[in-house]
Amino acid sequence: MVDKNIEKEDVQEEKPPKKKGKYLLLIIIIAVIAIAGGISTYVILLKPAEDKVAIKEEKKVEGVMFALEPFVVNLTDPAGVRFLRVSLYLELAEPAVAERAKARTPQIRDAIITLLTAKTHGELIHPEGKLQLKDEINIRINQVLGENAVRDVFLTDFVMQ
Repeated sequence: MVDKNIEKEDVQEEKPPKKKGKYLLLIIIIAVIAIAGGISTYVILLKPAEDKVAIKEEKKVEGVMFALEPFVVNLTDPAGVRFLRVSLYLELAEPAVAERAKARTPQIRDAIITLLTAKTHGELIHPEGKLQLKDEINIRINQVLGENAVRDVFLTDFVMQ
């Protein structure tokens, strides 16, 4: 009987207590989860506020629309006499550019009329021709008003006869 008791005590002594290692691991896991929760809370709650500020700044940077009187010109067409009537708006970079555009409207109109009268019916009948015309108008007006003054050109009326 004595041997059995000794064997039970030996078996119990062979199992070292690992509770301290388990507690340390548990504390590390809880700390990592708490840090991850704090970071995700920051990203979710505070980042959208920063994005809203960026969106508001983008809205402030929107261009200024500038309308020009309609143009009626003769096209350069060897097949006969053809006319073009076009109305357009310019999207300018900022209000200061709009003031310069008002002051330089005669130069802007002259540049556009010179460009339009050099075009033929065949060049303008296709959508690609209209896109190219818009790009050329943009380039010409930027030459008059300064680099990057015009963001975009919008054709609001386009009739060929």
